[in-house]
Amino acid sequence: MVHPSTTPQSTPDQHRPAPTSTDQHRPAPTSTGQHRPAPASTGQHRPAPASTDEHQEESLMPETTKGPASYFPAIEAKYGHPITHWQQLLREHRAQHPDVKHMQQVAWLKSEHGMGHGHANALVAATRTEDEGA
Repeated sequence: MVHPSTTPQSTPDQHRPAPTSTDQHRPAPTSTGQHRPAPASTGQHRPAPASTDEHQEESLMPETTKGPASYFPAIEAKYGHPITHWQQLLREHRAQHPDVKHMQQVAWLKSEHGMGHGHANALVAATRTEDEGA
């Protein structure tokens, strides 16, 4: 048996220790001593347009380029030639090799011109799509 004078007893009336820096992010206890749940997050708040004119201005903005053509600015910057140069090379290569497949042209651009796979694939896809009229 432990002697009552050597064991500290806590009572509800005793003061709690001062909060530490990690306690600042914890919710405050309720009257029952339990923590309140954090409010549900709805993500970032995006206010509605102030007027219909503002919404109309947004719809007039050009869409971002999608698909293989989205690579074209980076291809021109990295390899120093316009897209028409690469398309001409691909068309000449295809004229010399009429049965060449898509991935064979990609491999050709990579091996003969040091092009990365994504850039080569985008050029071949765009050029073939344009040539096939699709």
